[in-house]
Amino acid sequence: MTAIAEALPPEIEDFRRQVVDFAEREVLPRHDRHAELLDDPRARYDEGGRLRSEVVELIRQVRTASAREGPFIACVPEELGGGGHGHLAYYAGWQSLFHRFGPRPWLLLHVMAHWAFGPSRLLSQLSERARARFLPGLMDGSKIMCFGLSEPGAGSDLSALATRAERDGDGWRITGRKLWTTHGPIADYCVLFAHTGEQGITAFIVPTEADGFRRMRVVELFGDIGGDEAEIALEGLYVEPWQVIGEVDRGLAAALYGVSLGRVYNAARAVGTGRWAIETALAYAQKREAFGSPIAEYQGVSFPLAESATELHGAHLMGRNAARLLDGGSRAIKELSMTKAYSVQVGLRAVDRAMQTHGALGFTNELGLTEAWKALRVVNVADGSNEIMNRMISRQLLRGDTDL
Repeated sequence: MTAIAEALPPEIEDFRRQVVDFAEREVLPRHDRHAELLDDPRARYDEGGRLRSEVVELIRQVRTASAREGPFIACVPEELGGGGHGHLAYYAGWQSLFHRFGPRPWLLLHVMAHWAFGPSRLLSQLSERARARFLPGLMDGSKIMCFGLSEPGAGSDLSALATRAERDGDGWRITGRKLWTTHGPIADYCVLFAHTGEQGITAFIVPTEADGFRRMRVVELFGDIGGDEAEIALEGLYVEPWQVIGEVDRGLAAALYGVSLGRVYNAARAVGTGRWAIETALAYAQKREAFGSPIAEYQGVSFPLAESATELHGAHLMGRNAARLLDGGSRAIKELSMTKAYSVQVGLRAVDRAMQTHGALGFTNELGLTEAWKALRVVNVADGSNEIMNRMISRQLLRGDTDL
């Protein structure tokens, strides 16, 4: 059975299956073999909260294996050496991974090149020298990238960026702070954004081992003892002209495109994880009995799951539509903002309802529902909070973009 009348194009359906098949063969066995290392935070992180070298090596193994087979770079532009699939494939691939596997085998985050951690169209404007220096490792999966945009005092308001790049000969010296830099603790390269004039923002790509690039700390969330987020200090970091991405003072477009890709990813993750959670809850509700009957027969249990299934169906349709609009050349500002805001909210609600269905069992580590809840709670803020999405939607509506 299928719930969506319009099927995915055959090449995207093939890609979606390829992604899931790769995860079955390469990700799940690694998690099984290294469960003690990957599932236990006390083993996964070192004393500073950073992933241990053995864990980083497993991440690289998944990335490089996926790059060799193709899924990792399938959505990277052909001009960079990738497969050239667009936003619809990107959405379908991520949505399928989280739907099939849920949050537990977290190495699946590296099956496809996430826009902020690996190659994407964001890097299409690299200079020839930068391509030769940085692209090979990113494309083969051996190197990891991070995205240095947010700051302690600047999130969605890019005009508030305090990091500055001052001219020094032919190059620049960058000084400032970055926060919420995902994969910053382990990244080899960083895409940095800094003011280069009164209004201009410029994007640069730098090695994280460069003089003046300092990882100050790992930012720990939800009481965890480690994490993927870093606070970074830039202390007179010198960059050369060939490290500029695109044009000087015109890096805002690159930042906005990266964030837009993040919204496609977050919507796909929320819908996929929500579908996984609802199916987990339905299976449990049909076998768990209370007062002589399966709890699925009680409306207090089944109706909330039905409501979430309805919401997820709508979010799924919105996600595929927004991706098609983007592939057709539209910026889809309103539609993508609606999609991201709605998807992450209904995905989180679906996980919460699945936890409620399981009762106290839903809070245990075994099921992975708490991991799903934490992940989707984060994406309700990541790449533009729901409030920012509503602001963007209302602005488009007031400008006359009222087509619904």
